[in-house]
Amino acid sequence: MSQRPYVIDQMISAKRIAARVEALAEEITQSFKGTDRLVVVGLLRGSFVFIADLIREIDLPCEVDFLEASSYGNETTSSREVRILKDLRGNIGGRDVLVVEDIVDTGHTISKVMELLRDRGPRRIECCAMLDKPSRREVEVRATWTGFEIPDEFVVGYGLDFAQGHRNLPFIGKVTFTDDAKA
Repeated sequence: MSQRPYVIDQMISAKRIAARVEALAEEITQSFKGTDRLVVVGLLRGSFVFIADLIREIDLPCEVDFLEASSYGNETTSSREVRILKDLRGNIGGRDVLVVEDIVDTGHTISKVMELLRDRGPRRIECCAMLDKPSRREVEVRATWTGFEIPDEFVVGYGLDFAQGHRNLPFIGKVTFTDDAKA
């Protein structure tokens, strides 16, 4: 598979991300105040950087678990078919759960994941997404907390990837295919 040429332009700086993560953690701490141990569920792979930064700022006892769901593969658009590739290790029945997602796009993935986890009987379940792309929504779903609302652009960095690349960028960047101008 040959890859089309592209450039990445910074959309959201590392400094803005850090400030927003701190604010989100404060809101989450207040909302879950009094819980004995919050279960923070990261959706792999895109949320791993966000969840690492977020849990260090949450001032509550918590444990971390991961679930891997996929609807993109190596493409830039969702297939709308959500597959669970890795399930939780722990039991969330009767527990307070915070699902951490990198981006809510069409809504198919987070909708399916939340439904799956609700069926396991948590006491409370909420969702925090770093990015929200409401213009692409196909399923009625909304995260309890959102870092940034963005336009309909393909983005990478801060854990988000393009064909498994660019996850290590400290900022969130917009991908522009350079051959689009010639089309």
